[in-house]
Amino acid sequence: RLILRDPDLARDAVQDALVLAWRDLPALRDPAKFNAWLYRLTTRSCLGLARRNRRRRIEVEIRSLEAPSTPDPAIAIAQRQQVDQVMRRLDERGRSIVVLHYFLGLPLTEVAVALEMPVGTVKSSLHRALGEMRADAAMADELALHPKEHPA
Repeated sequence: RLILRDPDLARDAVQDALVLAWRDLPALRDPAKFNAWLYRLTTRSCLGLARRNRRRRIEVEIRSLEAPSTPDPAIAIAQRQQVDQVMRRLDERGRSIVVLHYFLGLPLTEVAVALEMPVGTVKSSLHRALGEMRADAAMADELALHPKEHPA
């Protein structure tokens, strides 16, 4: 859902990945790597659907899995919206790496396996994506602090 930004497409991607996993399960050589293999299938399915639906604008709300820890819910909502806006601007590859590493907690080596990329490429892509996210967040903060200085 976080990669595709659309719950319906995400369900389709998971379904496709599970069908592929069921079909290709006998070919899995190392059962200890099942999770990484399934993440790779799911991520590939998400990226394939994203390529096919590139023209369609996708909006999704990121919801907290836990109760908000801040006393003012407006702050939590504003932060979630800012993360959502920043994530929306990333390309699919950068968003996939950020989601797998930060949202799902996979180490970069497993992210590399899941995306079939060298670890160095994953690290540099993550670095670039985080830089873009920081720049977008800083720009949003600047616009919020000084709206008259930046014409719409």
